[in-house]
Amino acid sequence: MKSLLTFPKGGVHPPESKAQTQGLAIEVMPVPDELELILGQHIGAPCTPTVAKRDVVAEGDVVGEVKKGLGVPLHAPVAGKIKEIATSAHPMRVSAPSITLVVDKEAEPVHYQWMDWHHLSSADLLAKIYDAGIVGIGGAGFPTHVKLNPPANSPIDTLVLNGAECEPYITADHRQMLENPMEIVEGANIILKILGISECHIGIESNKPDAIREMSKAAQDASGADGSIKIQTLQVKYPQGSEKQLIQAITGRKVPAMALPSAVGVVVQNVTTAKAIYNAVVYSKPLCEKVVTIAGKGIARPANLQVKIGTKVADIVDYLGGLRPGLAKIIMGGPMMGFAVSSLDVPVTKTTSAVLFLTEDEIDTKPHSACIRCGWCLEACPMGLEPKEIGIYVEADRAEDTEQFGVFDCFECGSCAYVCPAKRPLVQFVRLAKMKAKRAQ
Repeated sequence: MKSLLTFPKGGVHPPESKAQTQGLAIEVMPVPDELELILGQHIGAPCTPTVAKRDVVAEGDVVGEVKKGLGVPLHAPVAGKIKEIATSAHPMRVSAPSITLVVDKEAEPVHYQWMDWHHLSSADLLAKIYDAGIVGIGGAGFPTHVKLNPPANSPIDTLVLNGAECEPYITADHRQMLENPMEIVEGANIILKILGISECHIGIESNKPDAIREMSKAAQDASGADGSIKIQTLQVKYPQGSEKQLIQAITGRKVPAMALPSAVGVVVQNVTTAKAIYNAVVYSKPLCEKVVTIAGKGIARPANLQVKIGTKVADIVDYLGGLRPGLAKIIMGGPMMGFAVSSLDVPVTKTTSAVLFLTEDEIDTKPHSACIRCGWCLEACPMGLEPKEIGIYVEADRAEDTEQFGVFDCFECGSCAYVCPAKRPLVQFVRLAKMKAKRAQ
């Protein structure tokens, strides 16, 4: 049997907790009465509104654009009327500028027309991706048209699609690979044409044999003279889906510290981003909806929901039958890298992968203690950093001195905090250290 691929350093094995939703087909949630569209749904400059209060918009109309700097346009997910331009709750920034759209329930949905994309140039394809507002769906929301146009001094020879979905609880990508494998593979072929290369690897963890089977069939059918698409089975280990770890597992190449994957000739995209690229290019459909895993013992009915961007968590809770007793924490994203929120008024964005409703028996709420210098965090860190030292320096009010311990190489996977017997909030220490170190530069 062929050995499973993985990265060599660190990593952890948290309980998968995927059984609740992995067998649940994607369910389309009815559009709520209002949507709250956060203007900053990508890395870079937030959008500037292109609409005003009381404006009437159609489905797919641009409601925000980035005039200077890195960014992509924001679209109206449905027809409606602009109620206000104000602020909305945000999982990381507490609040953020937003547009509130009152949905027109009587409007007919747009029927997007299929088109053949093979005659389009790379520039035309990139323009369609930009126009559709595509960002990296599986991560921090880096604008996709920029990622697919790497610098000339970084020649690309390999595309890697990330289907690992290594975070506990989350099964949204798993369901996409089961239900839309041909669209994902077609998206991969579009990316290959844009990059002018022919080699694509799709990495999927071995705990998704049904997805491996479906994606293998689709890849075999779609591979041809212009491109080769191979499915690579990965060992179940967190954070297998991290960009640098995935590249090393599949290609053996190690991305240098502070460098991008293009430095070693690789571009990485999430499988669901590839599906969004397919929609943008083949149907000229903007990114206005998202498949989100809703899980945890604190929600009445778990689901993999396709929701319009801007849908508030409160509306999702209402649709799924409400909350259950014992709810202790609500997390936007996964339990390892997500953010706890204190309000149900937070809206779904382009990068929301999950909303978890965790009860007291699913999380550890015990207070943390001082570092006992066991070294477990050093062994768990996939980047070979020193999380314990970063935490100690932050507590000593010396956060600006943590660069020596690689604080800016940390991608906040949470492996260190997971193994820490003292339950130290090492990820929060790292985030604080980065902020203070940047201020001191």
